Amino acid sequence: MPTRYRNEPIYTAAIGAGRALFGLLGVKRKVIGLENLPAEGGAVMAITHFGYLEFALVEWVTWLHNRRRIRFMAKKGAFRGWPLGAMMRNMKHISVDRDAGAHAYDEAIAALQRGELVGVFPEGTISQSFEVQRLKSGAVRLAAEAGVPIIPVAVWGGHRILTKGGKSRLRDRFGTAVHFSFGAPISVLPEDEPLAATDRLKATLQTMTDALQSDYPVDGRDQWWHPSRRDGAAPSGDAIEREARRTRLA
Repeated sequence: MPTRYRNEPIYTAAIGAGRALFGLLGVKRKVIGLENLPAEGGAVMAITHFGYLEFALVEWVTWLHNRRRIRFMAKKGAFRGWPLGAMMRNMKHISVDRDAGAHAYDEAIAALQRGELVGVFPEGTISQSFEVQRLKSGAVRLAAEAGVPIIPVAVWGGHRILTKGGKSRLRDRFGTAVHFSFGAPISVLPEDEPLAATDRLKATLQTMTDALQSDYPVDGRDQWWHPSRRDGAAPSGDAIEREARRTRLA
């Protein structure tokens, strides 16, 4: 039976809660490229990571389109405790232990081969520059080994609701425009060089993000949530790296 037709009450309830939250906040979504979402079969969803809510936002849009569920790869800490840990396990998300990642990798391969969508944030952490950071090669390696495509996904605006170091006031989070772009499937062959393929994926995600920023209905100049390269007030990637280096040496 296709995964989207199986009864998963916890996941369904979580999607309902997300829909209620985004409805309450009055999120103004705009989506392009939904025709690139596969109706059946496995795929790696490689998603930009500018805020804390991309996983819920992308699942929301995907569910509205074709009722498919995404199994997200998430840090092991998200699976601890109750009720969050129990919910994450019940929803069949994949726990990633950075000190022993082989088990999560094998679990993701198995999910892809049985026709699941697996959600990956290949940057590995939230980008506080709001530019696509250097990607880890896991998304490319998963797609090549499982024999499935990568669906690049860019999300812009969700970080204005909730992100690391975000400066939004509560009232600013209502009526936020959140734009999504689902890119054309990318095929990765086992013989492809992983780092080169990862660089191509990064370039694709940045191009998609640039297009969303250019089309965004709110002027980001001098705003904390907009990249410095486009006259925003966010720190540049170089500035963030210098601060991280200074902190490590302190």
